[in-house]
Amino acid sequence: MRLVVDLNRCQGYAQCAFLAPDVFAMHGDEGLLYDPQAQDAHRERVAQAVAACPVQAILVDELDMAATASGAEGGASRAGGEASDG
Repeated sequence: MRLVVDLNRCQGYAQCAFLAPDVFAMHGDEGLLYDPQAQDAHRERVAQAVAACPVQAILVDELDMAATASGAEGGASRAGGEASDG
């Protein structure tokens, strides 16, 4: 999973470091350190951190998000497609 943090937008609220400490950490009062290649095992915590960021400074790579969404929604849309075709 690839992460990008807009460090110009980040205000150091540290919600990400609280919710996903294995991926995000505060360095001083305002410096954010993070792992841009976070492991998939941290996906749920990272998603919580992204949602909790008050300034929406954390982005998960769009290709990664698309793969996740198609995997989750693909099964539902296929099931719906089979019902409407049959």
